[in-house]
Amino acid sequence: MAAPLPEEHAPSPAPAMRIAYPAGLDPFNRSVSAYLAEHYPPNSHDGLATCAMVFDAENRILLLRRAAHDSMPGLWEPPGGAADEPDGSLLVSCARELWEEAGLLATAMVRIASEGDGIAPGNVFGNRTGERVYRKFAFEVAVSGSLDVRLDAHEHDAYVWATEEEIRSGRVPGVEGDLQLTFGATRELIYDGFRRRREEPAETPSRVVERDGAVL
Repeated sequence: MAAPLPEEHAPSPAPAMRIAYPAGLDPFNRSVSAYLAEHYPPNSHDGLATCAMVFDAENRILLLRRAAHDSMPGLWEPPGGAADEPDGSLLVSCARELWEEAGLLATAMVRIASEGDGIAPGNVFGNRTGERVYRKFAFEVAVSGSLDVRLDAHEHDAYVWATEEEIRSGRVPGVEGDLQLTFGATRELIYDGFRRRREEPAETPSRVVERDGAVL
């Protein structure tokens, strides 16, 4: 069922991170500026974003509900947000956002998802005014320890673990009414994440990227 936010919550200091990943994700171990320069024309994008797809032992994905005072209030999404240049790597950006929004420590990036079979990763989206253009990259993430989710009250106010079938039907135990996702692209990324887990063997991690601990 959907778990509400505790009455008091403040982000805790981010720990040092040591994130394993397979060779297939080498192209994403780049800073924002480096990735943009390598893949897109100059000035064609205003930034990059990532989201973390975390699955539990019952093959349910973690979804967070956007806070009532934020944009798109009450809609659901995986943890994620803007990739920052100081992160030095899109993989680190994904791990950092997961920690900030859900309090989960990433240990490995498993694979990347897209909006569907045969579609390249990196879905395009804009800001509310349509004046800025970004791309989002969705990674399946393995985490350490128990799945003890701790939300940031500034961004989300509840979380739920949901199966693919529940998301497709819009009916998730503990969620009042239909579960509504932030965007159609969010739905497609989630479906592709489930599909890849069924159809693609996970590549063995052979690389490591690190992030020093810092206060959020």
